[in-house]
Amino acid sequence: MKTRWWMRVGALFLAGACLGQVGIPGFSNRSREETVESAPAVGMETAQNPFTGSVPRGTASGEELALPLAEAIERGLKANLGLVLTDQGAAAARGARRVSLSRLLPAVSVQGSETSEQLNLAAFGLKPAPGMPAVVGPFGVFDFRGVVSQTILNLRNMENARAGTESVKAAEFQVKDARDAVTLVVAALYLQAQAGASRIEAVKAQVAGSQALYEQAVDFKKAGTVPAIDVLRARVELQTQQQRLIAARNAYAKQKLQLGRAIGLPDGQAIRLTDAMPDTPAQAMEFEEALRLAYAERMDYQSQAAKVRAAERSLKAASAGRYPTVDFNGDYGVMGSSVVSSHGVYTASVGVKIPVFQGRRVQGEVEQAAAALEREKAQLADLRGRIAYEIRAAMLDVKAAADQVEVSRSSVDLARQQETQARDRFAAGVTNNLEVVQAQEALAGANENYISSLLGYNIAKASLARAMGGVETKIRALLLGSK
Repeated sequence: MKTRWWMRVGALFLAGACLGQVGIPGFSNRSREETVESAPAVGMETAQNPFTGSVPRGTASGEELALPLAEAIERGLKANLGLVLTDQGAAAARGARRVSLSRLLPAVSVQGSETSEQLNLAAFGLKPAPGMPAVVGPFGVFDFRGVVSQTILNLRNMENARAGTESVKAAEFQVKDARDAVTLVVAALYLQAQAGASRIEAVKAQVAGSQALYEQAVDFKKAGTVPAIDVLRARVELQTQQQRLIAARNAYAKQKLQLGRAIGLPDGQAIRLTDAMPDTPAQAMEFEEALRLAYAERMDYQSQAAKVRAAERSLKAASAGRYPTVDFNGDYGVMGSSVVSSHGVYTASVGVKIPVFQGRRVQGEVEQAAAALEREKAQLADLRGRIAYEIRAAMLDVKAAADQVEVSRSSVDLARQQETQARDRFAAGVTNNLEVVQAQEALAGANENYISSLLGYNIAKASLARAMGGVETKIRALLLGSK
């Protein structure tokens, strides 16, 4: 039972290991091992896993939708909630970059005013000359001009702009990594549902066999060749298999619901999976080649490298707080007592600001930026090691799962032979139907082990695709054997 539970949990959450690496705001960047260990059982969708949700599109039709794996993945890449949130994170990064760039570009504005004033000279400490009034006005002032300001030299803003560029690259890599995560989650859910369909077919065969055994026992009882306990035993076995069939159908229906949630199908849309459970061998690849591809194609690795570069630029920006800045400010327009009597005016100034003492603010910012840089470098170094570990582990899993498939396939053949011989012995009156019931249970267990091992094999191949990177392009080849 432990093996079956792991297979079912893994089918939904084999991609959970990458969810913490796609940069969704509000979600922690946990390691793949931590995510898998903390993943809830199948059927327990949680708000912490956006990749099992979606933004539904359209309305449900009255017809059953034929859904191949390729179309399921395509739908997921359009509607999956995890990818939608990551896209918004990238949009926010692009907006932050534009803000940082705006500090390097000219700021132009237009301002105008028309005022009427009357002044009391005494209020300003002025004594009017003899013969002059103490109150001046009212008089009008019209002022209309364009204002421009431009940073001529500010190393801090320049480095912040460069850091923003690297942050945008990191966010865009995160979007690509999220696409890989969506592909992996949808493929896992599709595989899980395929396994559920296979279980239904296997249990149907068991129900048919148990029904035949029960009818045979009833006929033998009427003929007086077997005792009543054989009829009871056969009926218990038949009802046991019927209960399994009910449970398998219910599980399959929920698995299809989970798949529909992840790919954005409208509520109530019936689907029919058209692709069978893949049984193609994994393509052989040397570890060194797989590692080279992973460093080049894993978008979480590229994103982390971009974060390191952004942190380096942020450190330079913090250090640049010690350097002088040069700014230009100017305006040009018209000014006068009225619009018709106005005259051209302008102001132009270049200012230099030299930091002398800032209360060690710059030193504190440098220390913060340096700590952030070391943190990003440590995460990059850890990711390099984790990639190598994940590839080795995935290759081991693929090899072990392939061996399990072969053993379980042989076990199914042997269990069928055992059941056939037990039926023949019961029909010949050599033994009671206890041997047949035991053989049926053995066959049911062998079928379940084969389905679980085949599911595990495909999960292992999908995990290897994730470990190497570029899941979106590799998943079809690894699962279906196509190029």
